[in-house]
Amino acid sequence: MTKATDNTEKEIETLRARLRQRDHEMLLLRETALAVGSELDLDKVFALIVDHARELIQAETVLLPLINKNCNEYTYSAGSGKNVDEIVGESLPIDLGVCGWVWKHKRPWWRGALSELSEQERNLWEKEAGTLLLVPLQGREHFLGGIACLNKNRGGEFTENDLHLLELFAGQAAIAIENAMAMARVGQAKREAEIVQTELQRVNKRLQAANQELEYITLYDHLTGLPNRSLFRDRVSKEIDQHGNGSLALLIVDIDGFQEINDSLGHEVGDELLRTVAERFSHVLDPADTISRMSGDEFAVLLADTSEQTAVELARNLLAALDPTMELAGQEILVTAGIGVALFPQHGEDISTLFKHADAAMLAAKREKSGVHLFDEQRDTGSPGRFAMVRDLRAALDAEEFELYYQPKVELATNTIIGVEALARWQRTDGAFVPPDMFIVALEQTGLIQRFTWWAVETAMIQRLAWMERSLDLRIAVNVPISVLTDPEFIDGLGRLVNRYAVRGGIIFEITENLFFGDYDRLNAVLSELRDFDIECSIDDFGTGYSSLARLRQLPVAELKIDRSFVLDMLRNKDDAVIVKSTIDLGQNLGLKVVAEGVENAKTLQQLYRLRCDSAQGFYISKALPVAALEVFLAQSKWAVARVGESSAGEAAGDGNT
Repeated sequence: MTKATDNTEKEIETLRARLRQRDHEMLLLRETALAVGSELDLDKVFALIVDHARELIQAETVLLPLINKNCNEYTYSAGSGKNVDEIVGESLPIDLGVCGWVWKHKRPWWRGALSELSEQERNLWEKEAGTLLLVPLQGREHFLGGIACLNKNRGGEFTENDLHLLELFAGQAAIAIENAMAMARVGQAKREAEIVQTELQRVNKRLQAANQELEYITLYDHLTGLPNRSLFRDRVSKEIDQHGNGSLALLIVDIDGFQEINDSLGHEVGDELLRTVAERFSHVLDPADTISRMSGDEFAVLLADTSEQTAVELARNLLAALDPTMELAGQEILVTAGIGVALFPQHGEDISTLFKHADAAMLAAKREKSGVHLFDEQRDTGSPGRFAMVRDLRAALDAEEFELYYQPKVELATNTIIGVEALARWQRTDGAFVPPDMFIVALEQTGLIQRFTWWAVETAMIQRLAWMERSLDLRIAVNVPISVLTDPEFIDGLGRLVNRYAVRGGIIFEITENLFFGDYDRLNAVLSELRDFDIECSIDDFGTGYSSLARLRQLPVAELKIDRSFVLDMLRNKDDAVIVKSTIDLGQNLGLKVVAEGVENAKTLQQLYRLRCDSAQGFYISKALPVAALEVFLAQSKWAVARVGESSAGEAAGDGNT
């Protein structure tokens, strides 16, 4: 065999070896890509990348440096081979070392890169040449990091073939890393969603419990546990609808001298008296009968399928139940009452007429001291006193004898007076003041409430403009009965007033009548239309049974007002404290402002601040004042006053000012 032939055979064998090596490398690269690409667990992907890269190019050590989210440092996220435990997990600045060079140039580092460097850079990096191969990991949207290989097995340097293999592998590795990262984000999002869902369920349970409690408060009297006015009227209405021509009896009971007992012996004794009366009445009645505490010292009883004689006898039995004296505050007290009886349909074919006549009969019973009085149309309607009241009210409206007083509201978070509630006062021509409760009820009963309400709204708008001209940004709340609000002509009339005075914002309507059983759809539509005039709505006396929690969430209202009866004793009465806190929490959950009325001392104001109540009003801040007196109060007040163009100012309500 010649020397030339021998050389040819050696060359052929060398080529065959190279082909076998190339086939092995391609097979290994394909298997590696499949293994890495099919895995979605991020840590397992990292481990597969470094292990297979190390095997692919026969390196002693392979590391996986990845750039953090802020792109200011990289972390060795995985490693395979010698001394990796000392390196994995370490983080370094982005511009440090060979990794920094690769991040900067976005191309691989290997010994061939030396020829591309300046002499200064070549001297800096020459010691790393041959022993280090680092190829970048380029993701679909951003740069991920790189694969770093240190020292060739059995010595030597990394070749250009090693570089190409690792670059091919890096492309598959980048895709696998991004897929695994996406799955990790999905998993994290799922876990976060589960946490949020769990928290929402917990909050919903708390809200549901609070809602159930407030639903009870809305429908039942918290003192006696009896149905309140709203629930009782609903039951009367349903009985009227169901019985048709059947006979029903409505009894109105008013305790004699209750206010004197309250004033002389205190509210706690008065409360105990009302609870005792409720218990005694309940023992007299059958389960089918309905008894309610309507308000204050007034109770009502509904009897179904009854006769005139039975109703009167039952009324006398209720009076007899009061005969035994009550021991209250160490004293024996005799309690009496007046009871009015009205029958359906004889004395009224609708709920309003029936209540009006039962109430008239009760007044007659008290006036005549007869104990029980059955409504008599000839005697109990059209009395001279009633016509005189109509005449006097009309004369008062014509002569502008009514005046709006204003009670300040303080925003607790800023210690700033941000608004006032408009409260009507009537001083007759003889100088006597008529109590608001008396003339408001008379206005409603005589049908003059609508004219009176228009006067109040217009007066408030004029006053709002006058204060705005003096840079006082005080929102004015006006009480508007539901009967006026839902009148078909109300919105048109309001639009004319708004256009006449160019008043936009700053006016609040406080709803003072029943939300629960009225024309809800009409009310909802009107409240929505009020938004066009930038007029907000507030639910007054919330918690006394005039509002439906179920419908409250659907009504476009902005504010709840906690009734003063709960605020007055909230520091001493746990039940009142629970109601106040629950109402504040409810308002916040529904995104509503909460106002507490009846604040009469600094401790109550401080507690309301701690409960995160939005604002408060009451005698501790100021009683209702006429305009001139109010402006003097504002000028001298320790509270800041909201002004046009300024945000609320003042210190937090928890400081010494409160």
